[in-house]
Amino acid sequence: MVRTRFAPSPTGYLHVGGLRTALYCYLFAKKNKGKFLLRIEDTDQERFVEGAVENLIKTLSWVGLDHDEGPMLDGSEKGKFGPYTQSKRTEIYLKHADELLEKGHAYRCFCTKERLDEMREKQEKNKLPPMYDRTCANLQKSEIEEKLKAKIPFVVRQKMPYELIKFKDLVRGNVQFDGKIIDDQVLIKSDGFPTYHLANVVDDHFMEITHVIRGEEWLPSTPKHIALYKAFGWEHPEFAHLPLLLNEDKSKLSKRQGDVSVESYIEKGYLKEAIINFAAFLGWNPGGGEEKEIFTLEELEEVFSIEHVHKAGAVFNIEKLDWFNWKWQKEIFNKKIFTLAKEIDKKIEIDLSRKDQPKFLFTSEDKEEKFIEEKGKILLEICRKYLDEKYLSDKNIFKMLVTVEEKILRDPKETSSQIDFYFSQPNYSKELLTHEKMGVDLTWAKKSLEESQKDLEKLDNWKISEIKNVLTKIVERFACKNGQVFWPLRAALSGLEFSPGVFEVMYTLGKKESIERIKKALAKL
Repeated sequence: MVRTRFAPSPTGYLHVGGLRTALYCYLFAKKNKGKFLLRIEDTDQERFVEGAVENLIKTLSWVGLDHDEGPMLDGSEKGKFGPYTQSKRTEIYLKHADELLEKGHAYRCFCTKERLDEMREKQEKNKLPPMYDRTCANLQKSEIEEKLKAKIPFVVRQKMPYELIKFKDLVRGNVQFDGKIIDDQVLIKSDGFPTYHLANVVDDHFMEITHVIRGEEWLPSTPKHIALYKAFGWEHPEFAHLPLLLNEDKSKLSKRQGDVSVESYIEKGYLKEAIINFAAFLGWNPGGGEEKEIFTLEELEEVFSIEHVHKAGAVFNIEKLDWFNWKWQKEIFNKKIFTLAKEIDKKIEIDLSRKDQPKFLFTSEDKEEKFIEEKGKILLEICRKYLDEKYLSDKNIFKMLVTVEEKILRDPKETSSQIDFYFSQPNYSKELLTHEKMGVDLTWAKKSLEESQKDLEKLDNWKISEIKNVLTKIVERFACKNGQVFWPLRAALSGLEFSPGVFEVMYTLGKKESIERIKKALAKL
C-alpha cells in the first residue's frame, strides 16, 4: 500500500511551500488508495514554538487535508506506528545510532567547536568544500573509551561510504552523487537528540513510508539517507523532490519578501478552495492538453500525478491566487443563488446562454425583489468585515451590494469604495457626461437627460423592468444606440467612469434620489 507522510517542524506557521508539499503527499496517497500520515519533526528543540503543532493540525484540517495517521488536536494519536512526534521516539534513534556505531557506519566525534571552526576556515582559504576531516573516525578504541570516561561531549557522525550513490527521483529522473564529496553528517547531537537525517530515515522505515515527497532543498541529503538505509539493511522508499517556490524576481520565496504563511492568507479572507487550487498549480499541471484550472480537492485526487510535477522552480504569483479566489468565490456564490432562486420561485427559468452571467427569469416582480434582497444578504456575508457601520445600517444595503456583485466577488476589500457613490451626491466635471466613441457630446447629453427626466418622473411603479422599459422607449424614439441614453444617465447617477448598470442603480437609489441627481447633472450643462 502507498504510504506518504508530511513531516513539518513545529517552528511557527505553515509555510505555503509546506502546504504544497502536504497537498502533493495527500493527493498522491489518495490517488493510489493509500494512507497520508502527519509526523511532527521536533528534534530541534531550540526552534520549537509553543502551540505550533496545534496550529499545523488546525490549518491542514481547515483546507481539507485530514491525515489518516498521526497526532490529533486533543493530544491523542491515531495509527499503529506511533508515537508520531519525534521527541517521543528518542530511545529508538539512540538504539539505531548504537547499531551504526557497532557496524562501523558511524563514529563518535569529540571535536570542539573551536577546532571545527578552525578546520572550516582553512578549507575556505584553500577553496576546499566544507567537510569534516574524519579526525575522530581514526581514533583507537582505547582513546574513545578514555574520552567517554572523561565525559567529553561528542556527537555521532555518519561515515559516508566512498562510492557512487545512484537513485531514480520521480520528478528529476536518474540522479547520482559521489560519496567522497559528501560530508559525514551529524546523526546524534551532543544533547542526545537525533538530527533530521537519522530520525526521518528510522521513522520512514518503521512507519512503512513508500514514497518520500519533499522539497528540492532536501535533494543533496538523499544520498546520505540512502546510505543509512543500506547500512541498516533496509530497502529505501521512492523519492520525489518538488521544485522550489520562487518570488517574481526568481529568488527563493522567503519571509523577507512578503507573506508566506497559509494562515495570513486565511486571515485575509481567501477561500480554502482557492488556496488549495492555487497550491496544486505551484509546480504541477494536469497535462494532456487539459486547459481546465478550477479543481475541487476531490477532482485533484483523481487527476494528480507525480509525472506532471515540473522540475523548474514555480513562481508564487499573488495575482494568480487572487484569480483563483475570484473564480471560487463566484462558483460558491452561484451555487447558493441557484438554490435560492429555486426556493423563491419553483417555476423560475434560468438562462445559461452566457455561462458567467446567468439570467433569472422570475414569474413575478415580487419574487425577483425577494431574490435581490436575499442575494444581497449572501454578498454581505462575504464583505461584512470590510464595511463600516454607516453602510451596514442603510436599509438599501442589500440592493447596493447586488449592483456591485462582480466586484465584491473579485475583491471584497474594495466594497466600500464601490458603493460610496450611493451615500453622497457625486462630484464630477460635466465632461464625464460625454462619450466621444458613443457619439455623446454636451448637447446630446443635455437632450438625453432632459428626455429621461421627463419620462421617469411620470413613472409610478419604480421597478427594474419598468425603468428599463421607459429608457428603452427613449432609445427607440431617438433611433439611437443604447449607450447614447444610458451613458449620460450612469455618469449623472454615479459620478463614475465605470459604474453598475443604469437600471439597477436607479432602482437602488429610488425615484426621488435618481431624479435629483439627473437635475444636478442638467444644472452642470
